[in-house]
Amino acid sequence: MDTTRLKDYFTGLQSRIVGELEAFDGQPFRTDSWVRPEGGGGVSRLIEEGDFFERGGVNFSHVTGNSLPASATAVRPQLAGRSWEAMGVSLVLHPRNPYCPTAHMNVRSFVASKAGEDDVWWFGGGMDMTPYYGQREDVAHFHRSCRDALAPFGDDVYAKYKGWCDDYFFLKHRNEPRGVGGVFFDDLNEGGFERCFSLTQSVGDAFTRAYLPVLAKRRDTPYGERERDFQAYRRGRYVEFNLVWDRGTLFGLQSGGRTESILMSLPPVVKWRYDWKPEAGSPEAELYEVFLKPQDWLEGSC
Repeated sequence: MDTTRLKDYFTGLQSRIVGELEAFDGQPFRTDSWVRPEGGGGVSRLIEEGDFFERGGVNFSHVTGNSLPASATAVRPQLAGRSWEAMGVSLVLHPRNPYCPTAHMNVRSFVASKAGEDDVWWFGGGMDMTPYYGQREDVAHFHRSCRDALAPFGDDVYAKYKGWCDDYFFLKHRNEPRGVGGVFFDDLNEGGFERCFSLTQSVGDAFTRAYLPVLAKRRDTPYGERERDFQAYRRGRYVEFNLVWDRGTLFGLQSGGRTESILMSLPPVVKWRYDWKPEAGSPEAELYEVFLKPQDWLEGSC
C-alpha cells in the first residue's frame, strides 16, 4: 500500500494545528525531530511554560517494524509474523488556567503486510476533553463539533463513537471517567479505504474548531491557589489513565517508540492525596456530581 497520501495529510495536520496554537498562545513551539533505530521516526512539536499553555505537544510519528509487540498480537493474533507501519498525529494540551480544560486528540493509521497476502489496515482516533471546572455550554460545543465532523458518515456514527469514548476513557480502578468524553474509534476499515480515510481526516480537521473557542471563552477567568491545587489533583487521574490503561501509550513503549514523545502527554504539575473528597456543595464537588457522569451533552446552552 502506498502510504504517501497518509503521510502528507498527517504532517500537514500537525503544521496547521501548531500554527493555530502558536497564534493562540503567543509563543512558538519547539521542533524536535527523531529517528527510531528499529525503523521510522517522527517530529515532536512542544511548548512548555508558554503564555497560555503550561505544557502541550503535537506529535507526528511514522514507525515501522518487522514484528508486532505483545500488546498488539494479544488481541489480534492474525497479525503475528507481519511487518507493520503505524503513522499519525497525537496531541495533548494542558492549559495553565484551571478553568480551561485539558484536551487530547489523535488520528492514526496502521498497515500490516505479509508477502502473498492482502494488507491488513485500519484507522483510529478521536478527541476528548477533561475539564476541572465544568461549563455545560463548553462541553456542548465540543460535542456538537464532534457530531458535525461525523455527520457526513452516517446518522448513528457520532452516537456510536461517543459511547465508545465514554467506555474507553474510563479509569476502572477509580470507577470514574477521565473527563467529559468526545469521540473515539479504532480498527476502522468498514466501508472501504477512502471512506475511512475521509472520516479520520474529518475528525482531525475538527479539533481546533471544537477546542479553541472553549479556551478563548475561559482564558481570562480569574483563579487562585485553590483552583490550581484542585487542577493538580485531577491531573493525577490523567496520569493514571495514560500509564495504566491507554493502548497508544502501551503500544508506543512496547514497540520501542521514543519515550520523551510518548510521555509528553503527562502534565507538568500533579498532586496525589490519600482518600480525598471534595467539600459538599463546592465547585469541585460539581465536577464529580455533574460532569463526570456520561450523558447526552448536545442539549447544553449555546
